[in-house]
Amino acid sequence: MDKNMIDLYTWPTPNGRKISIMLEETGINYTVFPVNIGKDDQFHTNFLKISPNNKIPAIVDRENDNYSLFESGAILMYLADKSGMLINKSNSDEYFRTIEWVMWQMGGVGPMFGQVHHFVKYNKGKSNYAEERYSKEANRLYKVMDDRLSKHQYISGDKYSIADISIWPWTARFDWQEIDINDYPNVSRWYKEMVNRPAVQKGWQVPQNNQVIPMP
Repeated sequence: MDKNMIDLYTWPTPNGRKISIMLEETGINYTVFPVNIGKDDQFHTNFLKISPNNKIPAIVDRENDNYSLFESGAILMYLADKSGMLINKSNSDEYFRTIEWVMWQMGGVGPMFGQVHHFVKYNKGKSNYAEERYSKEANRLYKVMDDRLSKHQYISGDKYSIADISIWPWTARFDWQEIDINDYPNVSRWYKEMVNRPAVQKGWQVPQNNQVIPMP
């Protein structure tokens, strides 16, 4: 069996970076297959077989009978289960707190921050209503994070987990969101701690790109 057991189909976006960071944290060997969403690679027939929703990221686990999976939250949970890392299945409270915050990211941070990117960064001035609506919601979500991180070192509690990995890449576009992350000191503290993790720095560069991690 080839030592590179995971095929990772991805692009340097927040959702894509979740999985490359996770793979770097766990030490699972993987091969990168760039899917250039700017050139509509995600609509190719072969990719559709792996990711029916035409979205990155997606994986194929060649060690597990070529098992394919899409949706970043599901992939994080799968890789946590496969590696036995970054989620505590032996403690039901820790386990469900981690799942709770991953779901919070999937249902809130991802969609809402994505709308901010669409209206504030890429289509500024086209809809003042949309800019105000989604920017207000983004700030509310940062406040939720800040309150949580005022009580705990990490998002789901006192241990680093897939919850942190799911959320951080979205906060790493605070500049796109026109958010002053220093307005949320607990988020800023956590953000800088995440940046200092070697796996986060390596995962950021997958696939190879020239984007720089923004710093507060």
